[in-house]
Amino acid sequence: MNRFIEGNIVDVIAGEIFPGRIVHRDGVIRAVERLSGSFHGFLLPGFIDAHIHVDSSLLCPSRFAEAVVPRGTTAVVTDPHEIANVLGMPGVSYMRRDAAGVPLRFYFTAPSCVPATPFETAGASLGSAEVEALLREDDVVALGEVMNYLGAVGGDPAILSKIQAARRMGKPIDGHCPLLTGEKLKEYINLGISTEHECTHADEAREKHSLGMRILVRQGSVAKNLEALVPFARENDFFLVSDDMLAQDLLEGHLDRTLAQAVASGIDPLHAVRAVTLRPADHYRLPMGAIAAGRAADVTKVGDLASFGVEEVYIGGKLAAAGGASKFRAAPDSIPGTFAVPPRRAPDFAVSAPGSKAAVRVIVSIRDEIVTAEETAVMRVEGGRVVPDPERDILLISVVNRYRDAPVSCGFVKGFGLKAGAIASSVAHDAHNIVVVGADPEDMAGAVNTIIRESGGFCLTAGGTSLSLPLGIAGLMSTEPSRDVGARLDLLQRRARELGCLPDRPFMTMSFLSLLVVPRLKIGDRGLFDVDASRFVDPVLPGPPRRPT
Repeated sequence: MNRFIEGNIVDVIAGEIFPGRIVHRDGVIRAVERLSGSFHGFLLPGFIDAHIHVDSSLLCPSRFAEAVVPRGTTAVVTDPHEIANVLGMPGVSYMRRDAAGVPLRFYFTAPSCVPATPFETAGASLGSAEVEALLREDDVVALGEVMNYLGAVGGDPAILSKIQAARRMGKPIDGHCPLLTGEKLKEYINLGISTEHECTHADEAREKHSLGMRILVRQGSVAKNLEALVPFARENDFFLVSDDMLAQDLLEGHLDRTLAQAVASGIDPLHAVRAVTLRPADHYRLPMGAIAAGRAADVTKVGDLASFGVEEVYIGGKLAAAGGASKFRAAPDSIPGTFAVPPRRAPDFAVSAPGSKAAVRVIVSIRDEIVTAEETAVMRVEGGRVVPDPERDILLISVVNRYRDAPVSCGFVKGFGLKAGAIASSVAHDAHNIVVVGADPEDMAGAVNTIIRESGGFCLTAGGTSLSLPLGIAGLMSTEPSRDVGARLDLLQRRARELGCLPDRPFMTMSFLSLLVVPRLKIGDRGLFDVDASRFVDPVLPGPPRRPT
């Protein structure tokens, strides 16, 4: 039996808006009929987030769906490489299994870089055989972002074999090459890589776009690139994506909010809507993306094309959300995590140096970016250990291997502002060892040990008292409702601000400081890492300390 949805239809193919009726049957649009008269609101194709890591939201897939469908999102293309780095193929299977119980359409990419680099310890490895098996699945629509771009252009056979498998199967290959330019960029693109979500300024986007890449403008919880890329986006085709968005932010909005920000920045509304509908659908060969005969009957009704306030959401022609609430309920699946390490002590979180002063390398966290800078600083040494200096915002940062007993990696970081205490997380891209930033080694040990004891999560410890958010799914996600997770995270962040913490999203900001494929200075479980030089460096500079020039 045919069913109908009526309203002001936004035709993203023809670029027009008209009153009409969507005729659908068995989840597919059969006809679009023009009507006379006037209607309230606008009928848009359902929103598609073409690049998001659901396992970075802190929510398992079914809980994630409860949060985003009321915001107009009807499909996502998600790379499960976070849980794959922890649990391998069983982790990917968990994501697909839990996603299957809700109406939101989940499409996956096969993780290409597990681990992301050979310079860190992850919990699993996906070889070309596993990746090829995933690419054969109908719900796996692309090869996930090729993060080890230096390995790719350097001819790493393990990476190239996965790229070749995707090309043989005719599936797109997602990119990840922050700040790459010139001949190396051309070599990377010539491998068949077609998208890029790491652009941080308009000229970078223009160069990559001119060479054939599809530019995904990212507006997530930490990396917010929309404002910088508006000059590019006004003039060129692009996608709008989230990449990484926390549960608490999803409660405030998903692509609906990003669309409103794009239009407020001067991007034409239809141009912006295509960025979350037609363009990603056509690129990944998804069956939706437009209100047209033969496409899936996924429709989002909004009040206007400025604020994009979502009123109703249809997936396959069935009402999935209305009035800001989902019409379905999740029944989350579970899977055990792994924390096979002993408790840590305060001396584990120390940088050794001779004398009374030492010159050290400092990771500089940059607001709203996941790239970092590097500085040097002269620090006081007591008892053979470099002393953190909260007054100058130079704190200790450490990474603890969660998969086996190993020495703790230590360094220094600037940009967090903590005057006391420590924050720790088992979400630490991409290997997801335990990362901790602190002003006091005792509190750093306390925060890390809470995470080990609770099998993953976020923790803030100050003066020996801890506050935590458990993440029982691989130390990455919770099966609790998004509002509960968001409220607990809000509490942690408020407490962190009381201790002087500067970033709006300190736990996610911290999680990217261990991402060894994004410039410039980062830290992994094996030590401080210079991404540009692709080598480990000592946190203490050689020779007598000098004041930085």
